Amino acid sequence: MANTLDDVVDRALSVLDEFGLEFCSMRRVAGALGVQPSALYHHVANKQTLLSLMAARIVADVEVTGDVAGSMTRLRAAMLAIRDGAEVVATAAAFRLEVSATEEALAQQVGLDVARTLLIYVVGHTQSTQLHRQAAEVGAIALDPDLDDSFERGLAIILGSRD
Repeated sequence: MANTLDDVVDRALSVLDEFGLEFCSMRRVAGALGVQPSALYHHVANKQTLLSLMAARIVADVEVTGDVAGSMTRLRAAMLAIRDGAEVVATAAAFRLEVSATEEALAQQVGLDVARTLLIYVVGHTQSTQLHRQAAEVGAIALDPDLDDSFERGLAIILGSRD
């Protein structure tokens, strides 16, 4: 049975969650699907395209509402739900691999400059949190219990500056 694009993205996210972004190669995704790497190119042009699709899937269920702080907290949770999820989203955003529906929806609520500032903050803080948690898991550092609260304080600072 042939794999669909959804199958490829699903499996890529599984590989990402198991091995991290550093080891999420086209070859590894193909192996997880039981196909040759060349078979992936029937669905995606290159790894950057796959990363873009993975990023879109990670944030797909995040609805941006008038509760901007709540929306950003949901975005953070979506990225934290998968290993290196924030790094994938950051990579896709930095290289403008897709038009960000999240950015567009957020800009409608707070304007483009604040939207971009919020997204840089949320993705950056989430990347830092993921790296910190991974280091703590392997015993390299002690887990900082203030990560979640510091995120909320930062959001309040950014959103408070709009007034």
